[in-house]
Amino acid sequence: MARLLVLACSATKRPDPGRLPALARYDGPLWRTLRAADPEGRAAKVAFLSAHYGFRDAATPIAEYDARLTQDLAERMIAGGVTTRWPRPPSPRRPDTCGIHPAAEIVSLTRHGTEPVEEIALVGGRLYVEVMHALVRGFVEMGCVRRDARVSVINGPIGRMRQDLRAWLAADRSRGGRP
Repeated sequence: MARLLVLACSATKRPDPGRLPALARYDGPLWRTLRAADPEGRAAKVAFLSAHYGFRDAATPIAEYDARLTQDLAERMIAGGVTTRWPRPPSPRRPDTCGIHPAAEIVSLTRHGTEPVEEIALVGGRLYVEVMHALVRGFVEMGCVRRDARVSVINGPIGRMRQDLRAWLAADRSRGGRP
C-alpha cells in the first residue's frame, strides 16, 4: 500500500552548516519521533510542508532558515495550489524560476502517478493542516492520490501528536506493508 506522511516543518533545526536532508535538518519532537519510530524509512514516504520551502520530499537537502507560517502565507499557498513554486522569488520583478512546485514533488514521490497514494497522514498545526488539505485535493485531481485514499489528521497537544504519529507509522508494520 502506498502511504504518505506529510509533516509540518519544525522551528527546531540542526544548526549544521550547508544543506542537510530535511529529515535530518528538522529536529523538533515530531521529527525525532519519526526517526525513532521508523529509522529505516519503511512505513511511508515522507514529505514536509514549510513556510519557506513549501511542499517537498523529506529527502530534499535544505539550509537552515527561520520562517513561520502565517494566516496570510497559508492563504497564498492555498491560492497558489499545486503549481506555485516555493520559495517565491526574492522580488516580484524577478523571473519565477525559484523553488519547485508541489505538483513536481508529488509526481516524483508517486513515480509519475503510477503508484498513487492510498493512505496519507497530515501532521501539524491548524494552518499547516489547512494548506496540506488543499494540496491533497490538487494531488487527487492529478491522480497522484487516490480519491478514496484514507486521510488521517494528526493535530493537537504535542504529546498526543507524538503518540498518534507513532501509532500511524506502526499500523503499516502490523499489516506487513511497505511504501
